[in-house]
Amino acid sequence: MRVTLLAHTPQPEHTVAAAAKLCYSPATIDDLTDSLTDEKTAAFVDMLSEIGHESPIEHATFTFGIEGVSRSLLAQLTRHRIASYSVQSQRYVRESSFEYVIPPEIGALPEAREIYIKAMQEDMAHYERLTNLLRQKHLKELLECGTDKKTAERAAEKRAIEDARFVLPNACTTKMIVTMNARSLNNFFSHRCCNRAQWEIQKLSQEMLKLCINVAPHLFKRSGPPCLHGACPEGKMTCGKAAQVRQYYNKMKGLK
Repeated sequence: MRVTLLAHTPQPEHTVAAAAKLCYSPATIDDLTDSLTDEKTAAFVDMLSEIGHESPIEHATFTFGIEGVSRSLLAQLTRHRIASYSVQSQRYVRESSFEYVIPPEIGALPEAREIYIKAMQEDMAHYERLTNLLRQKHLKELLECGTDKKTAERAAEKRAIEDARFVLPNACTTKMIVTMNARSLNNFFSHRCCNRAQWEIQKLSQEMLKLCINVAPHLFKRSGPPCLHGACPEGKMTCGKAAQVRQYYNKMKGLK
């Protein structure tokens, strides 16, 4: 897994503080922004977090580059709908010798790992055979219709991989660019940083949170699973490790 913060709103905390202050001040926007020192901004953003005034933080957006994650993770990630996603297409990109994610529990058990890798190799072989068979069929049909060879080859390839991709496993890796505003990110972190989240998306959320904290520490000061600031909401499904979870995230944020 590789996660990169590609871009974000310039001075995200200043932008959020200015938006929030505007709601309650008769001052002009220029006056508001000019009077916001780093200290005042930090204090104001902390206050917003404490009182739960969340709408101003939507003005700060963050764009991530994500690679080396599974299509299984993609299915979970896109359930967070207030976001923008651009994902490498299996319709247009041939997945020859595709990379794949090995779940840690499978990787730790030699026999299971051997079975898993064999299954991936078989999937690759099936995908290549299907692609080649379909490509030959489509190329023949296109050439018979009078399509020039270069155009026919390109179209035949695209049509072939469009159908052959159905045999690809959830383990197959993908790449994407994801943009979320800070409010949506906090919602994402509250669900996916939890120990009950699936291991891969939990790791992704933790990497994204680390990157966000580096550029906007006050904006994400309270971010993470709900047990950081109260009782676990999972009831009898709780992991029972709230103390360890708080210690982990406090260390991440440089808090005592």
